[in-house]
Amino acid sequence: MTRTPAPTDPSAPAPVTVPGPTAMPGPTTVPGPTAEPGFSPPATAPTHATAPESDTGPQIDAQPGTTSRATATTGPDPEIGPGTGPGPGNGPGPDVWEGLVTSALLGTDRRPPPGGERGPGAAAALLDAAAAETVRRRAGLRAARAARRPEPAPEDPRPPLPAPAARRLTALLADRPGAAGSGRRGSAPDLMELLPQWLATANARGFAAPPQALPALLDAARGRTDLRPAALRFAGPRALWLARLNPDWRFALRATPGGGTALPGAEATERVRGLWDEGLFAERVALLASLRARDPAGARELLASTWATERAEDRLMFLDSLRTGLAAADEPFLEQALTDRSRNVRATAAELLSALPHSALAARMAARAATCVSPDRTLTPPAIAVEAPHECDAGMERDGVVAKPPAGRGERSWWFGQLVEAAPLATWPARLAGRTAEEIVALPVSDGWRNELHAAWCRAAVRQRDGVWARALLGAPTAPEAGGPGAVSLAERAKLLGTLGAGERAEWVAGFIATHGLSEAFQLLGMCGVPWAGPLGRAVVDALNIARDAGSYPWSFSGVMGLAERCLDPSEAGRLDGLLAIPDEPEDASPGAGGYWAEAFQRLVTTLRLRAAMAGELGAGS
Repeated sequence: MTRTPAPTDPSAPAPVTVPGPTAMPGPTTVPGPTAEPGFSPPATAPTHATAPESDTGPQIDAQPGTTSRATATTGPDPEIGPGTGPGPGNGPGPDVWEGLVTSALLGTDRRPPPGGERGPGAAAALLDAAAAETVRRRAGLRAARAARRPEPAPEDPRPPLPAPAARRLTALLADRPGAAGSGRRGSAPDLMELLPQWLATANARGFAAPPQALPALLDAARGRTDLRPAALRFAGPRALWLARLNPDWRFALRATPGGGTALPGAEATERVRGLWDEGLFAERVALLASLRARDPAGARELLASTWATERAEDRLMFLDSLRTGLAAADEPFLEQALTDRSRNVRATAAELLSALPHSALAARMAARAATCVSPDRTLTPPAIAVEAPHECDAGMERDGVVAKPPAGRGERSWWFGQLVEAAPLATWPARLAGRTAEEIVALPVSDGWRNELHAAWCRAAVRQRDGVWARALLGAPTAPEAGGPGAVSLAERAKLLGTLGAGERAEWVAGFIATHGLSEAFQLLGMCGVPWAGPLGRAVVDALNIARDAGSYPWSFSGVMGLAERCLDPSEAGRLDGLLAIPDEPEDASPGAGGYWAEAFQRLVTTLRLRAAMAGELGAGS
């Protein structure tokens, strides 16, 4: 049998296989199966085909009088080598690269590279061909109609970055996580984790990004969504100009209302209206959020103008923007949203209304909750009696109470928790004989309802940003129980801390670490401002030193150590010098733990000094 190259005749649907011993010999002949006896070509198939010259041999003609067979061109046969039809191996073309990839995937023994042969040199030939094709693909550019030259990039009026800081930025952007290829971090700082802090400082100083660093900065922001707000602010208008020219950076346009154009001012009502009516969803969300920050009433009116025509999922996202600048003036619109067709929209509207302590919904919830909680004067000392609701009526559902509880939760406790959470905290002193928040939290609760009641109060304190109730529920950080008098978990405690000022948070967490150590402090530390206040930083370092002396491995505290690298005040580096030596290990210590601790402290000290240098470089031009 002779396999011939594919015909060039456009009417021929497929290459032709000609059986018989009379085919002309040449490098294109390969062994193959005998043609099926009695097979006749379709009426439309040619009986005499001429194949173009390929890289596997010269042109050949099928012998007249032989029976030809049309075959489908699905690619080279994996058992007999590369085909000779239009595709990989027939000179430069879009399919050459696919043929090289196929050869690499299947192996050169099964699929020699296009134009090559099996043998010891096939692998090298494949790599050579791939290199040449890569150059051809990169350098080749088809002629096209000349496009209009892009407008020049806009000017960035901010002062340029100092030269040392620019070099530091290049180093931070060049770092890639996991470059060492090992699970062990060693003593080198993690530069990528320092980039957010560097960007925050550079933005605070008001510097402009170096133009040559913009591509790497946009690539970093593309891979890390947490970097995007700070990175785009630092990159400035030139990054948006670049984003219009590169699809990989389109996220920058989506994150900016109007596709990177300047936000319409209060006087540009037509531009605001046009962007709201015609913009993409992400642009509309960003526009509404920006407008809400500077004109809350205008943003609410803009949303109300199209509210009835928006999709349910869009209404939910738009409604969430009203959290910014939430005020009593928003109540009529939110009350209207309580009748929305979407349950999620109704729930969000109810949550926002319950954050307004003087709203009508808050008053309704207070009345319902007050019927469930009352003082039990029959006990000594007095206690709190709880009678959870027996049904969830239509009025409760309209006000955002979800009727169906999650799996494993009782209906009455589920409804009760939602009522107490939505009721203003000012309800309880009046209901419980004028007691303060601390006195109320200290009261016993009858019939095992304590955890349910206190958990609802925790959620209410977070929602209403009530520091008095948050302090009462947190309790003293030195209390023996790590869960606190009112919080049912450390996660609840962390949320309560968010209602306090930065200094008070740091002081409370420092006391907690001094009493309970670091094993349960990670979530709490994440709520503290950066850099950590002096007492908090010293408490963390002392606790790490105690953990080292205990002989355990440092990996159990890797999360806290990572936070310390980013959050500890760089001035604390000098206090850590005494921890860099490998300590004498006690007999019951984990093998080699002292060396690992010394390495971890070395990385911490190096990172702190690097952060100090970064701050100095950014301050040099201020």
